Amino acid sequence: MLQEAVGIEGEMSPPDGDSDDEMPLTLPTEEGSGHSGSIRKGCDPFAQTQRSKLQHRRARINQQINKEMRMRAGAENLFRATTNNKVKETVALELSFVNSNLQLLKEELEELNSNMEVYQTDSEAVNVPMIPLGLKETKEVDFTVPIQDFVCEHYGEDSSLYDKEIKELMDLRQAMRTPSRNQTGLELLMEYYNQLYYLDQRFFPPHRNLGVHFHWYDSLTGVPSSQRALAFEKGSVLFNIGALYTQIGARQDRSAAAGIDRAVDAFQRAAGAFNYLKENFSNAPSLDMSSPSLCMLVRLMVAQVQECVFERVTLTTQDTRFTSQLRLAQEAARVSDVYLLVQQTMSQPLMKDYVPFSWASMVQVKSEHFRALSHYYAAMALCDHTLSDDGGDCDEEAEKAFLQFYISSPAGPPLSEVLRDPEKRRKFGKAHLRRAVIRHEEAMRVHGLCKILRKMDILQDVLSLTHKRSLEKYSELDREDDFDETAEAPEIQSKTHQKPEITPINFSTVQVTEIFQRLGPLSVFCARARWGPVRLIGLLRKDGGLGLTLRGDSPVLVAGVVPGGCAAEAGLREGDYIVAVDGHDCKWAKHSEVVNMLKSSGDRGVELSVVTLHSHESQTDRRAAMLSQNSDKENSRQRLVGGAKGQSSASLLNWNRKKKRDGAAVTKRLGGTFSLSFGSLRDTEAMY
Repeated sequence: MLQEAVGIEGEMSPPDGDSDDEMPLTLPTEEGSGHSGSIRKGCDPFAQTQRSKLQHRRARINQQINKEMRMRAGAENLFRATTNNKVKETVALELSFVNSNLQLLKEELEELNSNMEVYQTDSEAVNVPMIPLGLKETKEVDFTVPIQDFVCEHYGEDSSLYDKEIKELMDLRQAMRTPSRNQTGLELLMEYYNQLYYLDQRFFPPHRNLGVHFHWYDSLTGVPSSQRALAFEKGSVLFNIGALYTQIGARQDRSAAAGIDRAVDAFQRAAGAFNYLKENFSNAPSLDMSSPSLCMLVRLMVAQVQECVFERVTLTTQDTRFTSQLRLAQEAARVSDVYLLVQQTMSQPLMKDYVPFSWASMVQVKSEHFRALSHYYAAMALCDHTLSDDGGDCDEEAEKAFLQFYISSPAGPPLSEVLRDPEKRRKFGKAHLRRAVIRHEEAMRVHGLCKILRKMDILQDVLSLTHKRSLEKYSELDREDDFDETAEAPEIQSKTHQKPEITPINFSTVQVTEIFQRLGPLSVFCARARWGPVRLIGLLRKDGGLGLTLRGDSPVLVAGVVPGGCAAEAGLREGDYIVAVDGHDCKWAKHSEVVNMLKSSGDRGVELSVVTLHSHESQTDRRAAMLSQNSDKENSRQRLVGGAKGQSSASLLNWNRKKKRDGAAVTKRLGGTFSLSFGSLRDTEAMY
């Protein structure tokens, strides 16, 4: 469960560098039994790009916030502990200064987090800017001593033999702190995320922790959080995957259909990552990973997808037919509706003081802007529509579309009559333009209240151009002898031809080889399994052979021992696993390979290294399983991670879900570890 205390330590972490568009989308991986290591690297943390400078400033502010929070914690403790009134007055004064500094720092951080221009496309096309999300930053983690101690204590091996693997894990984590802003950066984050599954299985037993603290900063406030639970590390990496998708989506050139499609895909995948996080985490220590925040982010991504859909429809609609203009109006109304829903989510009590003011302002501006566009296109449809001479199918189609155009039928003449009368169409169109101008002016008013949005020239240009266009059209329709009161335009029924999808995140697209696979197959050599110490068994072949029966692969199991035979006299027991033959590691060896090693020994004898696996269903494991059944969330759906060639796939996440499969050869138990029961194996047995 993500319920441990929030830490207050912090240090400056490197920025996530800028992207390189020329980098390949995919990178080759070597196949084979040996681990080839990750070839993905992070960006240069010292590269002086706009994005890296922004992240440097964020890191500096995060460090200052940590310092002020430590001072505040100490001052509060002193205030509660002292009985001296003079000391209390001094401490209270100091607290006021600290709180004031914290407020200023948080406002400065909010301004940096609201800096949307850095992540926008370099295209000269005039598009409304999108809202990207900055990455969560993290402190360095030193796995060396905890993993070395666990390897020595739990696995009974020389920990120095795994220094290379430990360094590779730490290098991979260091690289994922600075992912490039493209597909390669996403693959880097996913590779580390997939490795965390194996790390969990190897070194995080259910009844204890490894003693490693994971420090992450809130994406928007910079407030640090610290936990020993690996689930917190997984969740934070998953959050950054979603955030990186938002940055990739925001930087697409949406002046062409291909760029719009890429933006749609990126925002839908971002929504999938945040939605997956929301469904599988509870009691998150940082507010950016809380359920209300993730719900808001999912809705924001869906709204941005809907905006891209409208842009595609606008781009592909070249004609000015009546039905085409009505379709544009309904698409714009749909965008306005989804942004209004995001605005309402941001206004909730928990989110109101958390979401940056520029975000809330941008969402409100977009809601008003697209509502204005919907009325503008409705006016264009009415004013430019002409009846055909023969009153054919086109007129029938137009009338049918117009009758379904509004949420409710307006007062006054029937819509079919309005459609046939040019003067009534003009007045109806004028009413829509009046609503459009009012909405445009409201969008510009909200835009002017936010200092950060005022600095965005592109947004200013879009709002000014659309407002000017509506005013000019209104002036064309306005007449000096038009003394009738302008009718109130009814609300337009929103409609879209493409509903946004929340694309589930697919981790199997990035195949990884477990870094610590030399420890042996996870079915036996995992953190929750326990076995006796390694025993050395010396065998000398007799006339009746070695007197043992072998079964299975990786590792090979001693299925039976002949009473009075060579193996029995040497101390070999049924249920032992052979981990080495004459000093040659054979944890991953096939049945035939171990048999050949035994046969090749001849009369000189052979030395076996064996271990006895104790039952997984110990009292501690049963207690952990009971606790896991009572946890309200932090469960995960099955996601398969492709391993190296010859390596089995396994579930990605293992957050306290317990599943039972009766009669299955492989049983998935607590934590996702695969346990092989003796009776379920179907390999051919042979006596040796």
